[in-house]
Amino acid sequence: MELDVTFWSSLASIMLINLVLSGDNAVVIALATLRLGEKERKLGIFWGTFGAVALRVVLTAIAAFLLKIPFVQAIGGVLLLWIAVKLLKGEDEGDHVEAAGNLKEAIKIIIFADLLMSLDNVLAVAGAAKGNMVLLILGLVISIPIVIFGSSILSVLMKKFSWIISLGAGLLGYTAGEMILNDAYFHFLTKIHILEYVIPFGLAALVVFIGNYLKKSSAHSAVKDNKSEKST
Repeated sequence: MELDVTFWSSLASIMLINLVLSGDNAVVIALATLRLGEKERKLGIFWGTFGAVALRVVLTAIAAFLLKIPFVQAIGGVLLLWIAVKLLKGEDEGDHVEAAGNLKEAIKIIIFADLLMSLDNVLAVAGAAKGNMVLLILGLVISIPIVIFGSSILSVLMKKFSWIISLGAGLLGYTAGEMILNDAYFHFLTKIHILEYVIPFGLAALVVFIGNYLKKSSAHSAVKDNKSEKST
């Protein structure tokens, strides 16, 4: 029973990570297929998604293998903390994508853009899967199509309920803590039993605090700049 609970909780974590981190991918797909006809647009979404998912599975499998190398998992955990803070601060990555003129070009744009934007997903999912390839593939295959085909609903929900993004960022912080503890050179920390909980939960809370603080500071600076421009 314990194994089942662990499996399903890890699968839920992978799916939530993908849902929160893949918002820009939906924007890319919408922009890439903007000029296509209805039939070609649907084909572009399908084959672009299929190619992106296949590529993501391969990349995540490679990342899961690399994370077994000493220090790599700890470095990955630190990088994941930065990604989590950036997620809460809010930075749009999809603005540079242009609409494609034909189906083949649209599919290329979707796959290539996903490759450029998938570092955070790949690293986070590989860490959450903890080397379990069944979890890794199942989580990606289920969650990515949900993101793509339900992107409009997901986007509205995230804008309306900001706590969803905070929850996802906190989960990334927790995953980063587990990655650091699971690294061969830092595994000795788990001998102090309380640290198994303090480090992941502490990093989760720290990410949410810093990310929201930077977001508010950025918004405050933007307001001040606007006022300065109007006064001049």
